[in-house]
Amino acid sequence: MNLDSGKLNQFMNMVHDWFVVNVLAWSNVQQLAIIIVALFLARLGAPRLRSLYKNVLYRRGVELVPGTLANIIYRLLLPLLGLLLLWISYYVAGMMHWPDALLRISVSLLFAWVVIRFTATFVRNPPLARFIAVIAWTIAALNILKLLDPAMELLNGIAFTVGDVHISVLTIIKGIIYLAVSLWIAKLLSDLIENRLQRSDALTPSVGVLISKFVRFGLITAAFLLAISSVGIDLTMFAVFSGALGVGLGFGLQKVVSNFVSGIILLLDKSIKPGDVISVGDTYGWVVSLNARYVSLDTIDGKEHLIPNEELIVQRVENWSYSNKRLRLRLPVGIHYKSDVRLAMKLCVDAAAGVDRVLDNPEPKCLLRGFGDSSVDLEIAFWISDPQHGLNNVESDVLLRIWDNFHEHGIEIPYPQRDVYLKTPIDIKKPPESGES
Repeated sequence: MNLDSGKLNQFMNMVHDWFVVNVLAWSNVQQLAIIIVALFLARLGAPRLRSLYKNVLYRRGVELVPGTLANIIYRLLLPLLGLLLLWISYYVAGMMHWPDALLRISVSLLFAWVVIRFTATFVRNPPLARFIAVIAWTIAALNILKLLDPAMELLNGIAFTVGDVHISVLTIIKGIIYLAVSLWIAKLLSDLIENRLQRSDALTPSVGVLISKFVRFGLITAAFLLAISSVGIDLTMFAVFSGALGVGLGFGLQKVVSNFVSGIILLLDKSIKPGDVISVGDTYGWVVSLNARYVSLDTIDGKEHLIPNEELIVQRVENWSYSNKRLRLRLPVGIHYKSDVRLAMKLCVDAAAGVDRVLDNPEPKCLLRGFGDSSVDLEIAFWISDPQHGLNNVESDVLLRIWDNFHEHGIEIPYPQRDVYLKTPIDIKKPPESGES
């Protein structure tokens, strides 16, 4: 790594001279005291100002929801109040012809911070928003202090060479900034396109997901290439790594590639799409999203299963809403041999028809399935069209209504009963009474 000590000494001397001229002067000490007092007053007054602001919003029926303009202003009230007090101090100093260079710099720095923080709040990713705010304010501060060009020359002097490519610290910082901004723009565009595709009636859900995934992958790839090329790195040098990448895909990334290809197959053949109700092994739920590596499956008990795409290709999958969402459920019911079978069958049908989720067409039916050891075996069959809302709950509702109907009409539900017969009688001797020998 090459480091130009002359440039480093020159930069440090420039910072030292700026500090002596702009900070250690007596007039600047006075301005620094004014700045400290203004910021302290802003710190004291910000809680009361926020309380007043919340009361005004409450009277107007506005809530402080994250991401809204009202909430953004609420979070910026402290720096805004400090900016106002500093600007008043700077204005008074100018009218009185007092030294005001440090006040002007502080107003510019705080104004830049407020504008950058306000802009960064529109970035939904909090770490990325903080990163953008810090980088942007650092650049703005160096520019306001007229130290931006010397700092860039210093960072450009700290460098190393890879082949014919000259890479400096400045180049790396630029690449990181370009990459962050490019990825953010790529994510915004991909989310916008994905939302438009989801609202489109001309595309099926699976085709919409497939197109959105390809668009997202293409935009992210373009963001990486743009960030690399923007710092002056020749993209042809990455051709050297193509062989190693192929070996890595063949060994270490085999499962990742398999799941990715399986996901594309699932989207192309439309066997599974968002909203489908499926059963994989012992897992039952509805598909929330199809991703590059896995399928997100929500169950009725609130658990979210991330099932690799490859398992949905090689395993047996029950898709209860592949062609339509109608599903027939069967419930066994047993009645006593002395009960009226025809009445019991009618009561079962009436019970199923009285449940809201049970479809009228096809209508519920009750069949006589056989004669058991302890009961006459019936089976009630009915259809539903919303299996994603659960099966156990609708079955419970039907059985509860059957229970009520049976009790109301005197239909008995048997329980196992066993009679014991002794083929060989056994004499049971009476025990001797007390006093007998």
